[in-house]
Amino acid sequence: MSDLFNSLSSSFKEICLKNDILNEKITIKARALEVDEAIGSPDGKDFPIQKGKEKLMQAEFRNGKGQAFTDMFYDYEGTIIDIISMEKNNNYKRAVFVSSLNAVLHDLGFINGSIHCKDNSPYTCASRLCKHIKEKFGSPKVCLIGFQPAFIEKLADNFDLRVIDLDPDNIGKEKKGVFIEDESATEDAVNWSDALLVTGTTLVNNTIKSFPKEKAIFYGTTIAGAAYLMGFERFCTESS
Repeated sequence: MSDLFNSLSSSFKEICLKNDILNEKITIKARALEVDEAIGSPDGKDFPIQKGKEKLMQAEFRNGKGQAFTDMFYDYEGTIIDIISMEKNNNYKRAVFVSSLNAVLHDLGFINGSIHCKDNSPYTCASRLCKHIKEKFGSPKVCLIGFQPAFIEKLADNFDLRVIDLDPDNIGKEKKGVFIEDESATEDAVNWSDALLVTGTTLVNNTIKSFPKEKAIFYGTTIAGAAYLMGFERFCTESS
């Protein structure tokens, strides 16, 4: 298990102990949401979840819900201690842990914004993100990690932009006027950039360690709980 997941597991366990829920007979269910249920009907049709490459796994705990994007998705049911104790050695197990972490922290009131926005809200978020970047960095060179079409469209209009993605259907093609590069270009793009926008999915696929936190802004619902526990900057204005 990576140092990050060791830290997350330890912090999560401590919170559960303090709230006297660690040893209760509580089950957390995680399921893969359908496209319309997850993001509604945005104008764009090339969001990863619409293409079937990823699913949004949703965990439910009491009144809390938490999500995680993953390319490995199966149902799961277990106790909190089972989830904390499991080996986080593949994308499925990490997604179970991350979505469950988000659901429990949501229920306990530590986080909000753990449910993905719908319809055209990603474009609203993208406009607000551009404003935030200008306020924080000025006119930076921006590297976007993860294919988010609304972000690409708005960022390309405002900044010098490079995009790194893992989907072979996107790599080597021009999308929204921007050439999509593969992961072999990550180190060069990170060094080139002044600001990084990093999908929270990097937590699930365990590539998050590649991105220096001092210039990274993480986006999405997946990283809601981890960002809270680890002090990462997160931008996700339209989630609920």
